[in-house]
Amino acid sequence: METVVSGIRSTGKLHLGNYYGAVKNFVKMQQEHNCFFFIADYHSLTTHPTPQDLHVNVKHVLVEYLAAGIDPEKATIYVQSDVPEIAELYLFLNMNAYMGELERSTSFKDKVRAQPNNVNAGLLTYPVLMAADILIHKATKVPVGKDQEQHLEMARTFANRFNRLYDTAYFQEPYAFNFTGKLVKIPGLDGKGKMGKSNGESNAVFLSDEPEIIRKKVARAVTDSGPEAKNQSKPEAIQNLFDLMQVVSSTETYDHFNALYNSCQIRYGDLKKQLAEDMIVATAPIRERIKEIETDTNILREIAAFGAEKARKSASKTLNEIREIIGFRNF
Repeated sequence: METVVSGIRSTGKLHLGNYYGAVKNFVKMQQEHNCFFFIADYHSLTTHPTPQDLHVNVKHVLVEYLAAGIDPEKATIYVQSDVPEIAELYLFLNMNAYMGELERSTSFKDKVRAQPNNVNAGLLTYPVLMAADILIHKATKVPVGKDQEQHLEMARTFANRFNRLYDTAYFQEPYAFNFTGKLVKIPGLDGKGKMGKSNGESNAVFLSDEPEIIRKKVARAVTDSGPEAKNQSKPEAIQNLFDLMQVVSSTETYDHFNALYNSCQIRYGDLKKQLAEDMIVATAPIRERIKEIETDTNILREIAAFGAEKARKSASKTLNEIREIIGFRNF
């Protein structure tokens, strides 16, 4: 049984991109693999959340992980900061990570452009912390989206560099893993890029969004004046809507609107109404489960403590072995 590790930043509620890009597959993975699913609250510190927001966001993600079908008896679900061994491994890996390779990271360059007044060291070493999250459990499979492929490649680099530096075969290389055989990227409603809270709440449809909120968000999605010729290529904003429909709607629905587009008969208002209703249906079971779970603080506390205990057992074993390899030994 291979080990799988994946996490979601605790920057708030989960959206369709999180669910279809990762969490939906987690439910399948926990049946067949040794799975560690964590809430990445260390990673969220790069955006400087308030203490209240940090706590509330961690709770949101834990509740929604559970509502989406993650079973704490089958998988290990934990909060990143409850496992201090991760931070120590992060330190060790940082000693073998080079400034040049970190500065070349595409995500770091994007963050520098997007937030020039908050280019902190955490953003620069983000791939190192991600590598620590993976390697602390010696995972070989990592379910990630397309935007994380470069970070995963860097995790392999750090693992191999550690092995070479200390003349060992301790770490295996972690690879991207998805049940469909391809990495998934769920587009947002802003007409460009992926779905994500960092691009504005109106860009994302959250699993906890009430039906009327979903309808309003989809109604405001970016469109154009319509196709000018039959069978023409769709611009990015329109393709994004069709990509979303491909995820939440039936094949017949998708084919119907695709045919209307190709014949220049499409009415975007009708497409948006159908897309919104299909999103509402797709998220309804999770939305109801969220309402059931979020008020039971005692259960949430027990699940978090249980997950931390299991995660630390795995992490402490790895870290003790790494310390021995590096040369940290008791006299």
